[in-house]
Amino acid sequence: MRIHLIAIGGSAMHNLAIALKNKGYNVTGSDDQIFEPSKSRLEKNNLLPNIIGWNIDKIDKSIDAIILGMHAKKDNPELIKAKELNLDIFSYPEYIYEQSKNKKRVVIAGSHGKTSITAMILHVLQNLNIDCDYMVGAQLKGFDVMVKLTNNAPIIILEGDEYLSSPIDLRPKFHLYNPHIAVLSGIAWDHINVFPTFENYVNQFRIFKNMISECLIYYEEDSELKKLSRENSKCRIISYNTPKHKISSGKTIVNKIELKIFGDHNLQNLNAAKLVCKELGISSVSFYNKIKTFTGASNRLELIRENKESAIYKDFAHSPSKLKATIHAMKKQFIERELIACMELHTFSSLNKEFIVEYRDSMKLADIAIIFISNKAIKHKNLEPISKEKIQKAFNQSNLMVFNDIKILSNFLKKIKMKNKNLLLMSSGNFDNFNYNEIKL
Repeated sequence: MRIHLIAIGGSAMHNLAIALKNKGYNVTGSDDQIFEPSKSRLEKNNLLPNIIGWNIDKIDKSIDAIILGMHAKKDNPELIKAKELNLDIFSYPEYIYEQSKNKKRVVIAGSHGKTSITAMILHVLQNLNIDCDYMVGAQLKGFDVMVKLTNNAPIIILEGDEYLSSPIDLRPKFHLYNPHIAVLSGIAWDHINVFPTFENYVNQFRIFKNMISECLIYYEEDSELKKLSRENSKCRIISYNTPKHKISSGKTIVNKIELKIFGDHNLQNLNAAKLVCKELGISSVSFYNKIKTFTGASNRLELIRENKESAIYKDFAHSPSKLKATIHAMKKQFIERELIACMELHTFSSLNKEFIVEYRDSMKLADIAIIFISNKAIKHKNLEPISKEKIQKAFNQSNLMVFNDIKILSNFLKKIKMKNKNLLLMSSGNFDNFNYNEIKL
């Protein structure tokens, strides 16, 4: 099989390229920009294009399938030629489905917690030596790549993103997987550049729910999911909540097992993962025995550095619901420490003047609350700047600090005496490549 990936440098696309090469396929690709870590990982696997840019000479009739990434545009010259040659063109999720038609498909969906739940399930399966294929949205400890596709694995665990599939396929990704077993972790309006109303956004999850053939596992405290669960369904429906637990000496204990993760949202994720594993024939005893060594996925309440009196964590949190959950988790876990919560408004939704009001009271629990907006990001996204006063009003927090220059923010953070304090950095971006190691504990 010869496969060509247009926009091979994407975080998901380069992992798919590596997975297909590992499967024995002849893989090529192209892109007009490739950043780290994609560049080094493609180079290591001899998949890095010799020349950066689009090259129509790479497209010919010997190609069995074209996989089109979201970074490419509709007028991409390679895509145009592929159409002229009537080649088979797939979006990323479409091709994942093609590779998993004969497997039991487990899809983890929802506005938050997808990566963590998927990571927990994979951690348990790997430690029980249960063979499975997978696709997950973050780098996991003990896993070389974020995508694995084989001929023999009987099941595949998929993180089901609701964003669009490709520039020419405007269906949400998770509509293409046709799951046997699925999780819905919650619904909180996001991606307003694609789903302009909350009702439109919710309907994407309704469509997904109606595709599930065997079992839906959903978080029962979510009001929208509760409504969806009452609608007619062809599959079994199971609910989950926050498990009983206690916190002792900064450690969370569930079912007499001391965990390496914390926060109500992570405990909810754990319950969802446990129910999926049960559907796959794994006992609760086996699940807890293996989940106790799970340390979390990359960028999900990830510990950067700590000493006995303070710590620095980073988290992918960027939507209002994620901010609330992550800040609440930090305050509950470290009740004796002050919390400095710093969040980067980075996505199209978070930088939208209409949507930003959704962040109301989301950072109220932090002792020092900081918002960072990169002037570079505003310019790159062709958006109008949002004033400090409008941000404070939207967050309903007059003492909210707002920075636009990472050097000024860095200097501010460096001057803080960190004794009995924690720093939480939240973003789906990178704080303009801020070096966390500059902050002394």
